[in-house]
Amino acid sequence: ITDYVKESYNKDAVLIAYGGDHVEKIVDDSFFEKYTFMRNPYAVTVCRIEPENNIHKILEAFSKLPKNQLVMVGNWKNSEYGISLKENYSRFGNIHLFDPIYESHEINWIRSNANLYIHGHSAGGTNPSLVEAMNLALPILAFDCVYNRATTQNCCLYWKESDDIVNIINNKKDSFESISKKMKQIGTEEYAWKIIAEQYNKLY
Repeated sequence: ITDYVKESYNKDAVLIAYGGDHVEKIVDDSFFEKYTFMRNPYAVTVCRIEPENNIHKILEAFSKLPKNQLVMVGNWKNSEYGISLKENYSRFGNIHLFDPIYESHEINWIRSNANLYIHGHSAGGTNPSLVEAMNLALPILAFDCVYNRATTQNCCLYWKESDDIVNIINNKKDSFESISKKMKQIGTEEYAWKIIAEQYNKLY
């Protein structure tokens, strides 16, 4: 982003990211009454249902991973893309597609109790849901682009196609724990609101 501003407008820019340490792991067994299947391990994705977030690739991957659960939360009804995907993939017993959940305690419980975060964003900059997942100490599989590599400091696992996700889940689970710890470390050191606020104060 800063390079683009410099090259296109010959202006200097300062990049300040988002904080993500406002989220925390939530232990609340009452939610198991509503989400009984979440007693077993599951991957989670929370995002806008748009092609640039590679939703179709994530869903295709889990359709080939019947023993692995995916929970995806997003605005399925807002486009033909979302409507079609939900209709096509709701028939898979391991894929659970939910409409937006705005109650923070509930969505944070769903995210913080997952054993894997799948991040499909391919455009933009520092993404709030990504730095929140890092602060929750989740192992992360991120779409392979410069933004996501910069945010995660090249320390998580990256994918471009659905088969990449399948391959990682089938063959690289042993690395998830170490990635989880590294994501938490980076989240604490780079994406805490105290640090972000200090960057704004310094700039002012």
